[in-house]
Amino acid sequence: MNLDMYRVQPGQPTSLSRWATDDDGGYDKKAARTLLPELQDQLARLQERLYAESKQALLIVLQARDAGGKDGTVKHVIGAFNPNGVDIANFKVPSTEERAHDFLWRIHARAPHLGMVGVFNRSHYEDVLVPRVHGQIDEQTSERRLQHIRAFEALLGDAGTRILKFYLHISPEEQKARLQARLEDPEKHWKFNPGDLEERALWDDYTAAYELTLSTSTEAAPWYVIPADRKWFRNLLISQIIIETLKQMNPQPPRVDFDPLSVRIE
Repeated sequence: MNLDMYRVQPGQPTSLSRWATDDDGGYDKKAARTLLPELQDQLARLQERLYAESKQALLIVLQARDAGGKDGTVKHVIGAFNPNGVDIANFKVPSTEERAHDFLWRIHARAPHLGMVGVFNRSHYEDVLVPRVHGQIDEQTSERRLQHIRAFEALLGDAGTRILKFYLHISPEEQKARLQARLEDPEKHWKFNPGDLEERALWDDYTAAYELTLSTSTEAAPWYVIPADRKWFRNLLISQIIIETLKQMNPQPPRVDFDPLSVRIE
């Protein structure tokens, strides 16, 4: 699969219409489900090397509209990792204390330390997207925040953290079906928030805000637009991108200061 097809190129205007939400990459569901266990095994082995090396870190950013599949991605992709080497943060409405600091204060505190995989299930981009759509910040403020984000991500990169940013791209029809499924299943009622319908009514405004946000794609911290109407393809594509990135990072376990062949266990 050509992973670069889904990567937002730095410095270029981005239109989400370039990517079909129901793209399947030429796979079918059965083939994808056959491949996924092998990909999960590769993820686990590469993460173990990253943890053992403890000289690099990987930060995975997940952004999506409501019902876009962030939790499903955590379950089916990030779930392949050893929990001891993963830190998952979910940034919602800032608390009183958080609002008393700059908007990146709470974010920096959860950046992964070396050897770890960090996952932002909603991220620092929430502080641009939601306020911009709801008119709480103006265009100048939102652009300034994006500049701060670029600098913040560059800082993390300089400190040894690779960053992957995934926008889970679903259609309004698929979102409607997923929200309806939550209403029809009593065990999923807790996942339904009536406020999601107010956000859904602002679909075009969020599209424009996301397209602006995707402009922060850089070589060191790229955005990928992930077609997410098909959950199985979402999992397949994200898994492959993470694997290729970890291979590029090439973490190496530390050398031991003894000869393993000389050890005798009685």
